[in-house]
Amino acid sequence: MPDFPPLNATLARVTDKIRARSEVPRAAYLARIRAAAAAGPARAHLSCGNQAHAYAAMGADKPALAAGRAPNIGIVTAYNDMLSAHQPYESYPAQIRAALREIGATAQVAGGVPAMCDGVTQGQPGMELSLFSRDVIALAAGVALSHNTFDAALYLGVCDKIVPGLIMAAATFGHIPAVFVPAGPMVSGLPNDEKAKVRQQFATGEVGRERLMEAEMASYHGPGTCTFYGTANTNQMLMEVMGLHLPGASFVNPGTPLRDALTVAAARRAAEITALGNEFRPAGEILDERAFVNGIVGLMATGGSTNLVLHLPAMARAAGIEIDLEDFDALSAVVPLMAKVYPNGLADVNHFHAAGGLQFLIRELLGAGLLHPDAKTVAGDGLAAYLTEPRLGPEGLAWVEGPRESLNDKILRPAASPFQPQGGLKELKGNLGRGVIKVSAVAPEHRLVEAPARVFQDQEAVKEAFKRGEFTTDTVVVVRFQGPRANGMPELHSLTPTLSVLQGRGLKVALVTDGRMSGASGKVPAAIHVSPEASSAGPLARLIDGDLIRLDAEAGELTCLTPGFETRAPATPDLSANDHGLGRELFAAFRRNVGPATSGASVVV
Repeated sequence: MPDFPPLNATLARVTDKIRARSEVPRAAYLARIRAAAAAGPARAHLSCGNQAHAYAAMGADKPALAAGRAPNIGIVTAYNDMLSAHQPYESYPAQIRAALREIGATAQVAGGVPAMCDGVTQGQPGMELSLFSRDVIALAAGVALSHNTFDAALYLGVCDKIVPGLIMAAATFGHIPAVFVPAGPMVSGLPNDEKAKVRQQFATGEVGRERLMEAEMASYHGPGTCTFYGTANTNQMLMEVMGLHLPGASFVNPGTPLRDALTVAAARRAAEITALGNEFRPAGEILDERAFVNGIVGLMATGGSTNLVLHLPAMARAAGIEIDLEDFDALSAVVPLMAKVYPNGLADVNHFHAAGGLQFLIRELLGAGLLHPDAKTVAGDGLAAYLTEPRLGPEGLAWVEGPRESLNDKILRPAASPFQPQGGLKELKGNLGRGVIKVSAVAPEHRLVEAPARVFQDQEAVKEAFKRGEFTTDTVVVVRFQGPRANGMPELHSLTPTLSVLQGRGLKVALVTDGRMSGASGKVPAAIHVSPEASSAGPLARLIDGDLIRLDAEAGELTCLTPGFETRAPATPDLSANDHGLGRELFAAFRRNVGPATSGASVVV
């Protein structure tokens, strides 16, 4: 492994703190997965009847499966045609099976997991199932792998809740290796800033729905992830920085020869790292505190999605590791913001990748002592392999040295001369609870808002008040009863155009909510994930119109300045409308049992 400078003192301290906090659950977790691994290849312990059922449909692969001497790789797929990012996965199982047959291994689709598109449900009742779908995905993947016939797993998933849910399952089945296989971003379409402008024009009535539809279709136009740097592409960054993708795999477009070659390579790598070979790499040992700290660093350096502040603690808990909001805040204070990708800038992820992408970013962070260089990965010990990028040549797929310099410093900059000296997220504390704010896209002059509150129980009421022209002075818009126990914690991204218009008119405006914002949110300061949530009689439930609210993103403060507000009885609105319709009735048990946002808002971990 190359020589790297000593770890940044804060990064080392945060890692040690996480390690100490997690000592008991992590030790119990490792004992469980090591005992499972020690039992040997699963198929050896199945009865002949069990195995006959498992192999009945496998045709020419039956002899190899029955012999049990070659790796059998389970494919967990989130394929559907509803998500552009997941549509390419339709052909992956056949491609993977063919690639593995060539090396004497086998593969089976272990099962599918649901994958909803937040872009379709944004602002709709179905969004109330979105966060809970993460735990359903973990459960569904667990069912798929419970057949206990697999030596490793390939996980086919990209988007918002899908990757975190699959990681929770991969950690739970941490005694076998896990390789995540991306599909890549769609090629660039209508620039994201132009799309955002049309959305704001529609919100103010300047253009009609026909123009809005034209812009949206020109932006979301083909297979692959949406090209802005929202949750889906943040997930892809995480999987690479955490060592679960092959190096350089995250942002290669679908349907290209390089994408196909990387899929084949991922399948073969999964076969190489099973317990049947000499390089056993169980997922649970890769998913340690170093991997999660590296993931948080990547989140800060790229200005990634706020949704990962919910997902990373839940993912970590599945591996016996406890992450707190204070860890995000401490790392954000020392990790520079090195990337400007929409909504933090004008570029999309294709531009980011072309400018040097993750290989340049990882090189710079390692050089600054801001990543654990010795973290285990699916590619080997340490992050050195992630300084290389894949190329197709006459000899086939090979990895070559990645860029040492940014090819566009308006998109990607060195750690020594970043866009901002600190990362993109900040913890908020005060008498309104704990929350988080994404500041990477918020201009410095908008980071302090002190204004009277307007209190709403849902986002539609905010839009109606806007249409009536009620926002004429500086305002803190409070949207409460949007937490996981109230209605599943939907994203409130559809408020972004409305609040952006108000800010554009020169008003000081902010959002405070116990709900979520999209990974694409940006320019308007938003205190989100506020906990305890209003449905648990949290402080937001005691606010009334006119209360003076102070949101200071620089100081990390979220406070009600009105004396005596804490002594009021909490509001108890009728939330029965959230109990039914579009499947919401099926998730009543989730709403009753979900944990707080500060620990990941999970039901299953």
